[in-house]
This record gives sequence, structure tokens and C-alpha cells, in this order.
Amino acid sequence: MDVARLAGVSQKTVSRVFNDEQYVSADVRQRVLAAAEELGYRLNNAARALASGRTRSIGVVTLGTALYGPATLLMGVERVVRDTGYALRVVNTMEGDPAGIAGAVDSLLDQGVDGIVISEPIAEEGDGGDTSARLDVPVLVIGAPSPVTASTVLAAGGGADRMARAATEHLLELGHLTVHHLAGPQRWYAARDRLAGWRSTLAEHGKDVPPVVQGDWSAASGYAAGRELASRPEVTAVFAANDDMAIGLIRALTEAGRHVPEDVSVVGFDDIPVAGYVTPPLTTIRQPFDAVAQEGLKRLVHSIENPQADPLPASDPPVDLVVRSSTAPPPPRKTPGRDRRGNSPLPKGGSPAGR
Repeated sequence: MDVARLAGVSQKTVSRVFNDEQYVSADVRQRVLAAAEELGYRLNNAARALASGRTRSIGVVTLGTALYGPATLLMGVERVVRDTGYALRVVNTMEGDPAGIAGAVDSLLDQGVDGIVISEPIAEEGDGGDTSARLDVPVLVIGAPSPVTASTVLAAGGGADRMARAATEHLLELGHLTVHHLAGPQRWYAARDRLAGWRSTLAEHGKDVPPVVQGDWSAASGYAAGRELASRPEVTAVFAANDDMAIGLIRALTEAGRHVPEDVSVVGFDDIPVAGYVTPPLTTIRQPFDAVAQEGLKRLVHSIENPQADPLPASDPPVDLVVRSSTAPPPPRKTPGRDRRGNSPLPKGGSPAGR
């Protein structure tokens, strides 16, 4: 192996050093450790891999959150990893953690994983550390730009902009003059992609692009946005960046006397389990978590087991718009002298003219 060759010793001697066995002189031990450090080897990784070359384990870096999207995607990754016969190592990061992704990757490399999945949906603040010089395993990055450099970096789970396009086009096809957007926090790549898809769709259709209303993924923030939007009679359609915010939005609109979908149509994103059971049942974009996990892990395992081969090609995840009862054509535009249904008002005295 490379360490043995650089240190000028046998593989058996390297094995003894990595396993901290006796009968190795201090000078030889130091040469082996120096060679390992120069080549970027992790001691645990090298010791386990001496016999087979692989540990048959995959590490996952994921944001520690109970939000539906990241949590459901992690469950899908766990199922697929175990189905492939690999062991799973998970390291959660937290917002504001100074070690961030770099610390999580270091921890997984110390455990000797054969590949790493990075399912980190937010942009880190500042520099989380540089792991590129030590990263010698294939990496799969889901739904975000790669935060690391490695010999093989695979991407999966893109396409949120195409899904946002489908949601926006659905509302435009119903006849709405434009679509308002309740966005997620812009540190999240998914929120940025959904906003970009909404905005570009309106621009391509020649529609006005209204000011963005900002939320934080919670139903409470959707409710606050709904109170703001309910006071604006020109609002007839809203695309919310997730279902929780859409549900809060509908509650606020209803309390303000704006009926959904008769006055305002609402589309969400995710298709959380309760989406079909709220009032009205929510039109939404169903996220393809299982499909993303299946394809991404298939490509990662292929790169682990065939390091000299070209990576398998990627494919776009499916776009699945689930149409329920929260969307409809816009209400008839009011014209002078007519009510909302287009009827002429009664003349003074309360009787129709000519009677």
C-alpha cells in the first residue's frame, strides 16, 4: 500500500503501527505515522481497510431538525443505505455550530466510511473549515451546492425550481393575473430555489412579480403572512414554499373573510401527511424523497465499488403536482355598477326596474 511504500516498510509493519501493536521501534512507528499523515490517511480508516480495502459503511451529514423535508429525506436515505448492505453512520449538525459540515465530515472520516452523503439544506455562515485536502472518498450532495472538494462529487435532489414552476403555472393556467409568493428563510437552498422558480415563471409569462412575503417554514409565519395578504384585494393566488406555511396562511385568510379557493387560491409544497385532510384539502407539490434517495445512493455505491469507472448519469427527479380543493379560477373582476357575481344592483326603493 502507499503508506508502506512511502515509509519504506512492509504492509504488516504498517498494520502493527495502526493497531498499536508491540515490536515496532519508535523510529519506524514515527515514519509510518508521518507517511500516513502526508498521504491524508485516517488511522481508523486505514486499519479497517487493510484486509478488504473497504469498511462497507456510508456516512451521512444532516442538519439536526424535525422539519418534515430534511427528516423525511434522512429516513429515505437510511432505508436505502441499509438495503444496499452498508452500515450507516449519521452525524447531525446544528445551525450556528462553528464546526459545521467540516467537523461532521472529519468525524465520519475518522470512523472509516467508504462514502459520504451530505444532506445539509442551509448555507453555512462564515468558513466551516477546509476538508478538501483530506477527502478521499466519494461524496453525494443532496439539494445543495457541494461544500467540499473530493475526487468524486455527485449531486442529487435538485429540481425545486422546476417544482415551483409547476405550482406557479398551475395557478396561472386557472386564470390568475399573477401569483404571490410566501417564501421560506433564504439561508435554505430549497427556499432560494423555490423563489427562483416562481419568479422566473412569472417573468416568462409576462406577469407582474409581486413583492415576496417572508416566512420561516412554520404555520405561525404563514398565519402572519396571511393577515398581511388578506388586506390586499388584488391577491387572488399564493404559492407557499411549504405546506405548514400554507396551512397557517389559509387560517388567516379565512378569519379575515377571504374564502379559499373562492377568493384566494393557495398551493403548498411537500405534501405533508395532513395536507389532504385540512379544510380545504391542500393543493401541493409532492416531494420525491424516496426517488432522490434511491437514485443518489445507487450512484454513490457504484462510485465506491467501481472507483475507476465513470459515475452513473443523473436524472431529474419527477415533478408531482397534487391538485386538491384549495385552488380554483379567480373570482370575477368587479365592474362599476355590478356586484361580485356580475349582477346589476337593485334600484333605489328595493324593486327591480320595470316592475
